[in-house]
Amino acid sequence: MLTARGLIPYRDYAWLQTPLQPFALAPVAWAAGQWAWPALRLVNAGLGWVVVIATVAAARAGDASRRAAWSAGALFAASDVLLFAAGTARNDTLPAACLAVALWLAMRDRGYGRGRAVAIGALLATAAAAKISYALPAAAYGGLALVDRRRPRWVALGAAGPAALVGAIWLIAPAGFAFGVFHFPAHAPAEWFAGRPDKLSAAGKALDLLKFLALGAALPALVAVLRGRPARVPATLLVAGLVAAVLPSPVWRQYLLPALPPLFVLLALRWTTWPPGRAERIAFAVFAAAGLAPSVAAVAGGTGMPAAIREARVLRTALDREGVTGPVATLAPQLLTLAGRVPEPRFATGPFVFRTRAIVPAGMESRLQVVPAPDLPALFGTAPPAAIVTGAERWTAGDPAFDQVLDRWAAAHRYRAVAAGRSVLWVRAITSR
Repeated sequence: MLTARGLIPYRDYAWLQTPLQPFALAPVAWAAGQWAWPALRLVNAGLGWVVVIATVAAARAGDASRRAAWSAGALFAASDVLLFAAGTARNDTLPAACLAVALWLAMRDRGYGRGRAVAIGALLATAAAAKISYALPAAAYGGLALVDRRRPRWVALGAAGPAALVGAIWLIAPAGFAFGVFHFPAHAPAEWFAGRPDKLSAAGKALDLLKFLALGAALPALVAVLRGRPARVPATLLVAGLVAAVLPSPVWRQYLLPALPPLFVLLALRWTTWPPGRAERIAFAVFAAAGLAPSVAAVAGGTGMPAAIREARVLRTALDREGVTGPVATLAPQLLTLAGRVPEPRFATGPFVFRTRAIVPAGMESRLQVVPAPDLPALFGTAPPAAIVTGAERWTAGDPAFDQVLDRWAAAHRYRAVAAGRSVLWVRAITSR
């Protein structure tokens, strides 16, 4: 929403990923207006289907049978990793779709044609430009192109365009780029989980990895493909994807997504050569059911977008009634789009930068366009927002303590509290009726 209004990530607001997603989807946000959040979720859902279809096509291009390819694709579609990524407005399915299409082209690339090499390089670099963890699979394919003489110069030519975009954004705001892409991801987890060192330990990461693989057919698929002789291209991307998943601490389920397209391609190829027996089919069905369970539970629980739309309607009524038209400070900026407003740029990252204590370099808050909670009094003292919305941390699996920081500051600075459903709208006296 901010980029659709002409703001540049890293320079005008903090962005904690590589920069492609805001630019790629800003036209969708602009066209959808207040419905940008559900529209972006629909785009992500569509990209999730692209991931699955491209994976099936890659398996077929590698000479997997139709039945094996579609069976592997169905199991992929039932994995919790993909369902979570495709069911949110995150930056996971865009790079995964680029990777899956690149894998399809690579599996078809019998003659290593120039045009196909350029397309593969462009797609893999685009994936890395949307999410940095995809840089490792991209580099792995680049190494494979060198070793196998898959026209590496043409692959590099294709990668040059997305790389140039990333470089240009870095030149515009080098400090913000370094903070969002490297500094924050490297240091914030250690601070946040300081009281839970088990989450960052090797044992904790291994347990999380097994858990996320087991929520779907990825775990038995990995066991199955290790028993065969995996094809070179998907095997290379699988290893790179798994390494990319385990490098960060802690491990989250969406980190495994880069590994899944090549994994299920390899499963389809194995089942073409050695069709699964009855016991193996039952085992895969059980794991697939486990992968569907979290999504079924979420739908049955009545949470998600319908509940958010109801809350946003109440919030919009309150904002309209109080005459608030400008940007709003909140730890739940996604709600503001549905309420017909945009977030105060310093709160574009929601709670993620706000809840940090010592991650933001001293004196860099204004330059990085962020407001950490410890610096709230000093920063808000010079540029207080017209309105503040709190409360969502209580019902969006967040930490209510951080909303309470905003509550206390607003109450101490003569803001007036207005009930807005499960949220609280704090309005400055100059904007009230």
